[in-house]
Amino acid sequence: MAKKATSSGGRSGGSKGRSGAKKSGTAVARVTSSGSGSGSGEKFDASEAFVKLLQSPLVAELVAVAATAALTALAAEGVTGGSTRGRRAGNAVKAAGKAAAAAVGRRLSTEIDEIRKAAKASAAA
Repeated sequence: MAKKATSSGGRSGGSKGRSGAKKSGTAVARVTSSGSGSGSGEKFDASEAFVKLLQSPLVAELVAVAATAALTALAAEGVTGGSTRGRRAGNAVKAAGKAAAAAVGRRLSTEIDEIRKAAKASAAA
């Protein structure tokens, strides 16, 4: 009975309707991507781009900077914490998050400044 349910005409007709909707959505995406000037016929894959971004050395360095700053803040809060245990843990997590965000911000601003300097140097040359 399962075979009949999967091969029934009603289901394949429903999938045809869905594939027709997908085709129109794909056609719109193709028009948009070819309109952007790529011209190579390759589609943009966001998941592949995201994986490449995560594998970049800059992201690895930012994660390392954030982890180091968070661990430093956690250690400092653990040593100097004077309130109750639950409050101290909450404060330590907040301090670690703030320290990690600040460290990543400083590192990103340094990277952006270096990029701007290199761009100015290449424009002047």
